[in-house]
Amino acid sequence: MITNEIFARGTVISEPVGREPGYWAGSPGAFYDESEHAWYLTYRIRRPRGVPPDRGGEVRIARSTDLVTWDDVLTIAKDRYNSASIERSCLHRGRDGRWRYFTSYVDPVDGRWCTAVLKAPTVAQLDPVKREVIFTAAPLGLEGVKDPWILEANGIYHLFLSIAVPTPKTSDGSHKTLDIFNTGECKSATGLAVSRDLENWEWQGVVFAPGDTGWDKYCRRLNSAVPLGAGKGESSSGPASPAKYLGFYDGIAGHHENYEEKCALAVSTDLRRWQTLSPDGPVFTSPHASTSLRYVEAKFANEKWHLFYEFARPDGAHELRMVTCDAAAMAALAR
Repeated sequence: MITNEIFARGTVISEPVGREPGYWAGSPGAFYDESEHAWYLTYRIRRPRGVPPDRGGEVRIARSTDLVTWDDVLTIAKDRYNSASIERSCLHRGRDGRWRYFTSYVDPVDGRWCTAVLKAPTVAQLDPVKREVIFTAAPLGLEGVKDPWILEANGIYHLFLSIAVPTPKTSDGSHKTLDIFNTGECKSATGLAVSRDLENWEWQGVVFAPGDTGWDKYCRRLNSAVPLGAGKGESSSGPASPAKYLGFYDGIAGHHENYEEKCALAVSTDLRRWQTLSPDGPVFTSPHASTSLRYVEAKFANEKWHLFYEFARPDGAHELRMVTCDAAAMAALAR
């Protein structure tokens, strides 16, 4: 069974560059490349506001063949996007062999979070100058679109995104801080887009939203989804027709908890309608400081599930960790 104690004993992959609140190494996005027998992991380095290069200053992509030694192969600073901040990103190598790096940053045009994709033959060649913006907030009737995470199921690519949904509090001034999620003037929900070729994306709308009450009434951010009921022959993208999907999501009650979310569980049979399994509170937390445990990224490879996550330390900073478990332990979470 996966427990808080398991997460507390997780292997540290990357430490923050400072030893106090506001310094993070986290927001993981993992991909296992079967052709190379290697892992690639994108993650973010953050410093407190006012400490150069400030919040969301850079993202890095590391490579490992043993899940022990990780070597950074690419670093991208936020000024490559002319942006105030970079957020969570994810990697995927398509059937054409090309790498696609889905990333999110504050759009300098309107101060709202947007999502773009970088493409290249190798990870080291990914170039922000050649980015293609795939989602901006305004055309979707939203106030922000960020934190992409991708899952292939039944030949369809599902791109989950953290979205800022407008509320009666939303105004023209809501983006003055360049992070509406930190203002309380929106609701933080999960949206979905789908594609058959990784090139053309169809927006599906909101698939998981906060309710009016509860510990997660401000935020329900789905970070990864696990296909269950596969049995033998499960691949890195999961079974062809799973009985259901288990989701790891971040929740908070209000914007005052923004940046310090806790992890909960949800379930879906179709990836489009999600139901929380955690109505009374988060399932996984850190025992330290803010108790934040967030951005749980679940990937299956070599007959094991690998969970990458951001974890609050005693000094208030966040570090990037990893644990592994078998399919039975993962399935037990959905019962």
